[in-house]
Amino acid sequence: MFHQLLAPVAGNLFLTFLVGFIPILVVLIFLGIVRWPAWQAALAGLVVGLIIAITVWQMPVTLAANSTLNGMAFAVWPVMWIVWNAMWLYNIAVRSGKFELFRRWMVFNVPPDKRILLLIIGFSFGALMEGVAGFGTPVAIGSALLIALGFPVLEAVTLTLIFNTTPVAFGALGVPIVTLASVTGLPAGQLSAMVGRQLPIFGLFLPFYAMVVFTGWRSLRTVWPAALVAGVSFAITQFAVSNFVGPELPDVLAALVSLVCVILFVQVWQPRDVEEYRVSFASPTGETALSSAANPVGERAATVSSEAPVAAREAERKPSAREAILAWLPWLLVSVVVIAWTFLKIPLIGQQLIHWPGLDKAVFLTLYGKPYAAVYTFQILGTGTAILFAVIITAIIMIAAGSSPSILWLALGDVWRQLRFAILTVVLILGLAYMYNYSGMAYSLGLAISKVGAIFPFFSVFLGWIACFLSGSDTSSNALFGNLQVVAARQLNLSPVLMAATNSSGAVMSKMISPQNVTTGVSTTSLAGKEGLIIRRTFLHSIILATILGIIVMLQQYVVPWIIPH
Repeated sequence: MFHQLLAPVAGNLFLTFLVGFIPILVVLIFLGIVRWPAWQAALAGLVVGLIIAITVWQMPVTLAANSTLNGMAFAVWPVMWIVWNAMWLYNIAVRSGKFELFRRWMVFNVPPDKRILLLIIGFSFGALMEGVAGFGTPVAIGSALLIALGFPVLEAVTLTLIFNTTPVAFGALGVPIVTLASVTGLPAGQLSAMVGRQLPIFGLFLPFYAMVVFTGWRSLRTVWPAALVAGVSFAITQFAVSNFVGPELPDVLAALVSLVCVILFVQVWQPRDVEEYRVSFASPTGETALSSAANPVGERAATVSSEAPVAAREAERKPSAREAILAWLPWLLVSVVVIAWTFLKIPLIGQQLIHWPGLDKAVFLTLYGKPYAAVYTFQILGTGTAILFAVIITAIIMIAAGSSPSILWLALGDVWRQLRFAILTVVLILGLAYMYNYSGMAYSLGLAISKVGAIFPFFSVFLGWIACFLSGSDTSSNALFGNLQVVAARQLNLSPVLMAATNSSGAVMSKMISPQNVTTGVSTTSLAGKEGLIIRRTFLHSIILATILGIIVMLQQYVVPWIIPH
């Protein structure tokens, strides 16, 4: 049995931390500075990580290979199985013309203000997709819709990534919180409540933050009422459901409430400077959006000087009630199916627990004093299959409504073209993440951070941040460092519930720079293969939001400890 080494570099935790962080730096440098495609940066990080794990952490080659393969299997199923089917649904909507109907519904039912559209699609609709599917699909679908509405590609992707934070901890119907409870032994209700006393703060101010990033402080003076409606409706619902119902539905319900509230609000109110921020609605082919992809994020929204966009808008016919239903159908249907699927516990039917050969209990967790299990959970009827069920129902309805039966296969071809490199990236990055876990490198990083003393509540955020950057998953982050947070909390006389919850909340702040999330997010845009450009745009925002969360956690631990559930 291989016993993990916690401080293999001269017996010094700080030096060990520096060496253990090298593979992460390699991925970041090759993505953000050298500008390699994400799969190449992930491959470089994996190669460097394997070399360090074998030579420094003295992990046997066979165990290094087996742990990497275990991570790759998890990447294919369930992660990319979920993403594949979510993107299949999206492409059926595109091929059937219903995505265009969805765009037209927005054109005629929402003020043509870029800021309003960003709140509805990037924030509320994106949170709904995160609550149902996650794993980068909210960014891929949300940014595609914004591009179809005339947003420059770079703006659309960057801003949807920034918004893809506050819903993540409750994404996929509460699986991250349930996982956190299982690895820490803490009540899921308390963890849900604690996360629900952190992330709603971001749900409240993120619409304002994104508006400033997008169009500057001056535009916020006129659009703040809409930002307030979006943020307050989302935050209150997320807080209430997470604290008084449970971890399964905070995102889905908060997203739906926010979506409805904003759409209803802008029927009776709109900013007085709509003309200044009027969107240049893209043609159905998306030419307007793609031609403006070079516009940098933060540049003031362009005003419309020609009559062509207006003429194109007037030439479009407003969708009928039947068409509006068909436009919204794919997204509402998948939400209902996934929720029902989960609550009926259909994923447990036919579930198989596979003890990974050559890895299960072949590694000893030195930090926790027990063998490290390697059990691969295969669910043939998992969330991805639920989305596939929604795909089939949607396709049947679209064909009955007049679409060609060929849309099913044509959309499948689209998915392959969009995701082939994303699949490779996710496979490589999750192989690296699992190798980090089983070699002991991840636990060395975590242990080093846990030794900072009384300021640990601040740095506990970055434990989750590191883990989610590697895995792209809040669930995986909680499985990796959730228990370490509890161990450190008890050693430092801190709240275990607060520290465990902070791991989950901290993880969401690196979703916007995780190679897995970004590469899936750009798959529907002209920026596929240019993930480094996106990460350079989002990295600073990731650090800023994580730092703000760290300050909040310090206040919760030392100033207002009564806020922590017991």
